[in-house]
Amino acid sequence: MQYDPIKRSLGKVFNQHPVLRKLFYQLLDLLLLRAWHIRKELRKRTHSSPEVKAILDAGSGFGQYTYRMARWFPAAQIKAVDIKPEQIEDCNEFIAMAKLAGRVKFELADLTQFQEDNKYDLVLSVDVMEHIEEDVQVFRNFYASMKTGGLLLISTPSDQGGSDSHDHDHEEGVHGFIDEHVRDGYNIGDIETKLKSVGFSKVEARYSYGNPGKISWKLSMKYPILMLGASKIFFILLPFYYLVVYPFALILNWMDLAMKHSSGTGLIVKAWK
Repeated sequence: MQYDPIKRSLGKVFNQHPVLRKLFYQLLDLLLLRAWHIRKELRKRTHSSPEVKAILDAGSGFGQYTYRMARWFPAAQIKAVDIKPEQIEDCNEFIAMAKLAGRVKFELADLTQFQEDNKYDLVLSVDVMEHIEEDVQVFRNFYASMKTGGLLLISTPSDQGGSDSHDHDHEEGVHGFIDEHVRDGYNIGDIETKLKSVGFSKVEARYSYGNPGKISWKLSMKYPILMLGASKIFFILLPFYYLVVYPFALILNWMDLAMKHSSGTGLIVKAWK
């Protein structure tokens, strides 16, 4: 059983009411280690740059990061774009019910073609670039769309196993736990070189999902989703599973956030124009 279909099924359950949607966002924030790392970097931005007035969420998915940024940057206008029409429609309905439609808007867009010159102070891209073959063109579009001094913040799998497909060694007909990736993660040097090649003046990249994070991912996400794929009865058992497991995952997530990793299955990348 793969990750994305189960994730979409859970999303449909929680999309039925705004309260459930907010609860879903809270659960994602707690369970997904990448959300911990993104929060860490966004806090730095809110503390150091209160002048952020325009934000692009590039590949917004369920919209959890858009919603969080709307709360953390209350003076900012936020545009969130995604290539999936059903996500855009659903998120705009939620934003209207959350009374944020005046400054938050979701739009359908292909990032290989999306460009708005010199508009954004902050561009966020979480788990998007591993899905796009023409990554340099997207980086070029990000650069053109940002104001001077703007920050691009990327979370993406590394080439150390971040796409969780290495166990199969790309056997014919065998899919990894996470599908739809066009590359098995980025090498740090490679993504830094690509970003600098389109004009970014400064690039910093670090590993996430080191040893603590890899264990946490398996306990809090991979194993539960595999269980849900095996039988729907695990929807009933899941709360009891997390009651036992989550305290350990919480400690592991904190350790991953606090440590500097020499290797890891994720990357956090920052680039300044």
